[in-house]
Amino acid sequence: MTPAITYELIKKDKQTGARLGIVHTPHGSFETPAFMPVGTQATVKTMSPEELKEMKAGIILSNTYHLWLRPGHDIIREAGGLHKFMNWDRAILTDSGGFQVFSLSDMRKIEEEGVHFRHHLDGSKLFLSPEKAMEIQNALGSDIMMAFDECPPYPASHEYMKASVERTSRWAERCLEAHARPEDQGLFGIVQGGEFEDLRRQSVQDLTSLDFPGYAVGGLSVGEPKDVMNRVLDFTTPLLPEEKPRYLMGVGSPDALIDGSIRGIDMFDCVLPTRIARNGTLMTSEGRLVVKNAKFARDFRPLDENCDCHVCRNYSRAYIRHLIKAEESFGIRLTSYHNLYFLMNLMEQVRQAIREDRLGDFREEFFEQYGYNKPNAKNF
Repeated sequence: MTPAITYELIKKDKQTGARLGIVHTPHGSFETPAFMPVGTQATVKTMSPEELKEMKAGIILSNTYHLWLRPGHDIIREAGGLHKFMNWDRAILTDSGGFQVFSLSDMRKIEEEGVHFRHHLDGSKLFLSPEKAMEIQNALGSDIMMAFDECPPYPASHEYMKASVERTSRWAERCLEAHARPEDQGLFGIVQGGEFEDLRRQSVQDLTSLDFPGYAVGGLSVGEPKDVMNRVLDFTTPLLPEEKPRYLMGVGSPDALIDGSIRGIDMFDCVLPTRIARNGTLMTSEGRLVVKNAKFARDFRPLDENCDCHVCRNYSRAYIRHLIKAEESFGIRLTSYHNLYFLMNLMEQVRQAIREDRLGDFREEFFEQYGYNKPNAKNF
């Protein structure tokens, strides 16, 4: 049987070893390295599917936990699956729900069978297991599903992390056994292990023995410094199969996207661009811009004079500041569109730099212009 998800390596950057590739899915193909906009509740906040296509998004991410609770996976199955439900005919990745279980609920009990926890809205008792996570994602019909894993806190002891990795490996095997639609849904394993090289190696060995069609690196972007993230990627990514896609979960700042690509990552996702947009914070070619600040009240320039998105072509900082200050929803739509476009365009520049064997040079140029090299540079 042909796997539902396949990876095609196009070339490697001679400066850094970064990969240019294509991920093929039942709902189309997309070039990598790629950023995936996050549509938690079957929508990328304030954006229409048509707008996401304008910015050339080939895949978006939705959330298993939230869609299980609202509207319910049975309703989405009845609608014909998530693609039809939300009118999106390109690829969709659904996470397993594990991160939300561990991040949204203070009242939880981890057992071998699964996790008992409380609904984050009404406090009702819930239970999520590897089998349940597969049942929900099979009903959603996403192109890429994620195995149910434990998301340990940072920092965690080696002893705790070792037990967690072993449990995640056992759960991954149960996910494979429960996966009912391997012909049209690919299931990725999630490598855990914190900052410990031996545990990352153990996790990779466990998961690659199960022959998933793709692998995610989890447990990063959870509060650790950027240099720790890069160090973990330095020793983890080379262990992953070259012929399969590699996904770094929960990462979306410009520097992390570039540094992750340099370390062989193919796919990224994060709520960052839309979350900060709702507070009037923008990503621009010259760094972070908080448009609601008073100094922009009479600034009639675009958000980013080097950006060709429709927001920058048509609206001024002064107007967008007014909308944000007046709490007009159109303002959030404009800032969200710009931030998403900025990251989609950044990844296109990364891919072009790999084509031209100059990603290392591109990183230096971008970091200099963005302001990462300045003392006390503000990041996200």
